[in-house]
Amino acid sequence: MSDKQLGFSTLAVHAGGQPDPATGARVTPIYQTTAYVFEDVDQAASLFGLQAFGNIYTRITNPTTAVLEAKVAALEGGTAGLATASGHAAQLGVFHCLLQPGDEFVASDKLYGGSINQFNHSFKSFGWNVKWADSDDLSTFEAAVTPKTKAIFVESLANPGGVVVDIPAIAEVARAAGIPLIVDNTLATPYLCKPFELGADIVVHSLTKFMGGHGNSMGGMIVDGGKFDWLASDKYPLLSQPRPEYQGIVLAETFGDFSFAIAARVLGLRDLGAALSPFNAFLILTGIETLPLRMEKHCANALAVAKYLKAHPKVEWVRYAGLEDDDSHALQARYMPKGAGAVFTFGVKGGYEAGVKLVGAVELFSHLANIGDTRSLIIHPASTTHRQLTDEQKTAAGAGPDVVRLSVGIEDADDIIADLDQALAKI
Repeated sequence: MSDKQLGFSTLAVHAGGQPDPATGARVTPIYQTTAYVFEDVDQAASLFGLQAFGNIYTRITNPTTAVLEAKVAALEGGTAGLATASGHAAQLGVFHCLLQPGDEFVASDKLYGGSINQFNHSFKSFGWNVKWADSDDLSTFEAAVTPKTKAIFVESLANPGGVVVDIPAIAEVARAAGIPLIVDNTLATPYLCKPFELGADIVVHSLTKFMGGHGNSMGGMIVDGGKFDWLASDKYPLLSQPRPEYQGIVLAETFGDFSFAIAARVLGLRDLGAALSPFNAFLILTGIETLPLRMEKHCANALAVAKYLKAHPKVEWVRYAGLEDDDSHALQARYMPKGAGAVFTFGVKGGYEAGVKLVGAVELFSHLANIGDTRSLIIHPASTTHRQLTDEQKTAAGAGPDVVRLSVGIEDADDIIADLDQALAKI
């Protein structure tokens, strides 16, 4: 089968993993160790000097984690992956390789509230500055780019509103500026969207969500697309200049189309330390094997729930790209034809108080700050995940006072709808 392009479901099960060479175990073992014995002094020296690949310390590499990295890279169509402790750690690892103090990056204002907070506040401690653009108005991306801009960041399917972003159009802006486009593909997963095929250069994930899929493990991932020319300018010295800690190696020259993933590992993960535990890697690997089955069910259920809410007299509006009259439907049909995902928002008549009351009245749904679980989840973003934002920022991010976010699970659709029906009746 070496000449045949394997299908997505086959890759989800088999990519990256082989039977364990020591024991023959078919499932990838949990290599729960901190460090690895060297063959001899010469091998140790070659590993530390990046002259050979191998395991030194689990903060940097681990055999269980390596299978996860290879699997996600294969599903995304990238050249290499790097697992991290969380999605936020993945974002930090990416920008650590790209930005110097005083540099800027452009980000869509339709993002997960935690990312907005990370970009607006935490990144300022590194001297990194964000400029915001509106994904519904591509001219705002062009206007935000300056000589200090080193990257553009968007979500393929924006959290919390499920807005589909025009990745190819934004990729054109990035290419014209000679900077990479970073796409957070958490909500869509590679089952629904392939950002590299649409012009992205780097993909990040919170594996905590749909990839792991069972609400039991934190994890993040960086995937290198392998096509950006890091030597085209002097904008990215960590990749284009000799590294003194590695005997003057120029990473972009030495490692070619997976040099960004190497940089994020040996310059970022090594020193920032946000490594994924082998046990979490094992649980996420197990979850990914059923990713296509779960995403198909998630999308079918979400569409049924969205249609129900659209017709409900106590619901003011529904924002779900799978609905034919939604503003994002045309982009969804073009770039995510398998479905519009499982996360969307709707507005309850009665505003903030009604939204808070609704999340307190559900029984099947779990009221918690997560998405991508097999279970159906609900939250009122304005009072929780986006609470730290100003009212203007909440509205821009799709988390206004009346907004309720659903992450529709894989239960029977009739049961999900019945729970919302009884909860809405109480308001």
